[in-house]
Amino acid sequence: QVRLVESGGGLVQAGGSLRLSCAASGSIFSIDGMGWYRQAPGKQRELVAAITSRGSTNYADTVKGRFTISRDNGKNTVYLQMNSLKPEDTAVYYCNAVVVTLYRNRSNYWGQGTQVTVSS
Repeated sequence: QVRLVESGGGLVQAGGSLRLSCAASGSIFSIDGMGWYRQAPGKQRELVAAITSRGSTNYADTVKGRFTISRDNGKNTVYLQMNSLKPEDTAVYYCNAVVVTLYRNRSNYWGQGTQVTVSS
């Protein structure tokens, strides 16, 4: 079994910063891609940023230049540094990871989500 646990969400004023963390634990052999998604009320879940095991990154156009994704492979952890936050960044943020388990099964896992609220 694999578990993803997010932390770091909260309430911040527009222009402020937050750092999200997501730690994977359990029967992990290796982790391929990791990423952050978000879902605002009444909207579909969307990709915010993704990072491969080798460190290649991809960002949504709406967050380019403001958000930075990184990972610590030794800790099975992915981070999302969010700067210059805007009210439209308000959403529940979900961590995602493609994990190869100790049984050599490759599956997609999600965290429980963490709320980010940006006030104007």
